Amino acid sequence: MHKVSTNSPSKPSSMLIRLPLATAIYIAISSMAFGQGSTVAPAQDPAAPSDQQASPSDKTPAAPTLGTVTVTAQKRVENLQKVPISIQVLGQEKLEQQGVADFNDFAKLLPSVSFGSVGGGVFPGPGFVQVYMRGVSSGGDGNHSGSQPSVGMYLDEQPITTIEGALDIHIYDIARIEALAGPQGTLYGASSQAGTVRIITNKPDSSRKSSGFSLEGSTIQGGGTGYVGQGFVNLPIGDKAALRVVGWSEHKAGYIDNVFGERTFPTSGITINNLGKVKNNYNDSDVVGARAALKIDLNDNWTVTPTIMGQHQQSRGSSAYDAAIGDLKLTHFYPESADDKWTQASLTVQGKIGNFDLTYAFSHLKRDVDSEADYSDYGYWYDALAGYGAYFYNDAGDLINPSQYIQAKDGYKKTSHELRIASPSTDRLRFVAGVFAQDQSHDIFQRYRIDGLAASISVPGFEDTIWLTGQKRKDTDRAIFGEISFDLTDQLTLTGGMRYFKNENSLRGFFGYGAGYSSSTGEAKCFSSTSVLGSPCTNLDKQISEKNSIGKFNATYHIDDNKMIYFTWSEGYRPGGINRRDFHPDGSAVPPYKSDYLTNYEFGWKTSWADNRLSFNGALFQEDWKNFQISFLGQNGLTEILNAPQAQIRGLETEINWAATYNLSISGGAAFYNAKLTSNYCKLDFFGNVQETCSAADLQAPSGTRLPITARFKGNLSARYTFDMGGNDAFVQATFVHQGERRTDLRDFENSLLGNLKPYTLTDLSAGIKYDDWSLDFFLKNAFNQRAQLGKFAECAYGICGYQPYVIVAPPRTFGVRFSKEF
Repeated sequence: MHKVSTNSPSKPSSMLIRLPLATAIYIAISSMAFGQGSTVAPAQDPAAPSDQQASPSDKTPAAPTLGTVTVTAQKRVENLQKVPISIQVLGQEKLEQQGVADFNDFAKLLPSVSFGSVGGGVFPGPGFVQVYMRGVSSGGDGNHSGSQPSVGMYLDEQPITTIEGALDIHIYDIARIEALAGPQGTLYGASSQAGTVRIITNKPDSSRKSSGFSLEGSTIQGGGTGYVGQGFVNLPIGDKAALRVVGWSEHKAGYIDNVFGERTFPTSGITINNLGKVKNNYNDSDVVGARAALKIDLNDNWTVTPTIMGQHQQSRGSSAYDAAIGDLKLTHFYPESADDKWTQASLTVQGKIGNFDLTYAFSHLKRDVDSEADYSDYGYWYDALAGYGAYFYNDAGDLINPSQYIQAKDGYKKTSHELRIASPSTDRLRFVAGVFAQDQSHDIFQRYRIDGLAASISVPGFEDTIWLTGQKRKDTDRAIFGEISFDLTDQLTLTGGMRYFKNENSLRGFFGYGAGYSSSTGEAKCFSSTSVLGSPCTNLDKQISEKNSIGKFNATYHIDDNKMIYFTWSEGYRPGGINRRDFHPDGSAVPPYKSDYLTNYEFGWKTSWADNRLSFNGALFQEDWKNFQISFLGQNGLTEILNAPQAQIRGLETEINWAATYNLSISGGAAFYNAKLTSNYCKLDFFGNVQETCSAADLQAPSGTRLPITARFKGNLSARYTFDMGGNDAFVQATFVHQGERRTDLRDFENSLLGNLKPYTLTDLSAGIKYDDWSLDFFLKNAFNQRAQLGKFAECAYGICGYQPYVIVAPPRTFGVRFSKEF
């Protein structure tokens, strides 16, 4: 992304066509046992490592109880109620009951999780979100050269958090999703500063053959029609091996309209329109993917599980609208799309050496995204505010339409290795220890194009290109970690942990204008003729490394078998890195940014009541965020990352599950957060140092300002009632989700331009019936058709393009039917 330098003037297929194909693919695939959740079930052995619980159709004369929830959050198989972490779990049954298909679907059910949109001209389509937990968010409008995420995302044992965000994996045949709130740095390391989200897949099972499929059709009010076809098959191979294959195909319906409009540029008087780009339901997308896992029991002690998974998502249009144009409408002038392909190969080896459990986890992720984005707001607002339209002309010297559009290619690679050993969980003194290595890279190629631009001011070798970015970013992480626990008494356990780490960040390549347009940036600053990703030369080659350690202490007291309390002190961190330039145009310094640290003080409880018919868990905490990183578009439109001042988050998280009767189950969760600055946020001084006292002109946000993205309150409540209908199992269900008002940006001026995100309440309704192995469900999402604001952004720096903000909302009212079969 860029700005002008100071010394320069600066056709989708229809559902009817694709549904038969999806049916043919999945009709041959196919029982799926319902996973654990918060529904009524017979009592189970809490120590059992199963993720299963009885379905509502299992009849028993015993009193209704909650099923046992099993997690592996601490790198061991444990009962959720025995784990001293603020953790929320969505089991397979819950995921199916709620119709969860992607990140947005499950994030709304996790009160500790929030997310924001990307900014700065990047394509704002599906799969481009930034995840936050517990209000640990600084906001900003930075782009690809920004900070690493503060929340780690895992698929089984493998990290899937790329530099710009996590994979948006289609949720099907998933055993559970675990959301671990608070710093998880000891066991999970970098980018688990504020928490970790783990997606746990169903594993191959050599004990029996099973299969299933599901077909779904839906329609959005005022929008298009979508479908989902998905299925799995589990095939035993002898007594010691099994293969599990999963596939899915989905068409996501659009609901944003690109309507006709014109734009006149003040300087030249040139008027343009978008006649050839007008389209209803502009933001549809198609997703296809598959996962295959092979589990081989080498003997009674050793198991090898190789897995390969891939997904291809083609998105069109923009998932945001311009309120000045109309409800769910915008006027864009250039193509907008993204072609997102990724593949992850992984290998997990588990075994025993004596009584010790040994685990090795390897993964390699390759992700390629080709995208194009409308960037015409940049040209218009810089012209309207500063007259920059005067500096764009053709070969004849005539002024031209200064609108820009972006053509980009992003290539991500991520390879990780983890080797750990764990002593028996039944020992009085037990430990988990391991080593971790991770290498990730991001190839960044972006052309900012202006049609008809003079060759003399274009970047050499790239016709009509005013700005070019061709860079290779690399981030490495090496760590040694461990936790040790000791049962001081039968009721009191003490745990200590530590992680020693070393990180490196480097950025090499080209960014900027051609020498004919700027004499101080871009080509004019090249120091090597080396080409990176086809760029004309190299003007950037920087790196930085850091090493440090973080720790954890926990004391857990078991009041009795059903109730416990705990206290935790823990630390999390996020790696530092370099800024692309050394100095601002006025000569002031732009130093590298350092790792930022989060210190957590937490008191929590896990309790079960009424013979395990009711569970009530919660946590009170305070987190101190020191010298936190914030990414933003600085002078000339270059992303800058600085270590801002201090912040503090105080909060309460609660969760309740109640087996009210055999027929009625109720569950809910709530989070209350007070996240704010505890010192002034000022601009850097001339030498690149953070100021806590500054003039009004340099003050970005005063002490006490709320941190962005996260509401003071977020909660959900779900009720499900099952009953007999003609000898078949039937149900009705209602889910309510509420989120309060949120700031869009930490900086006062930028936030005033975009405006706060409004509070909202979403209501989802569903009903269905099951006959033998066949199920038929009807659902109504966003039943009252609310415009639930999920994010806001502008195409370029908020101080310029923020006068034309875009709003991302949840899909309007959606009605659908789902048919599934188990074998």
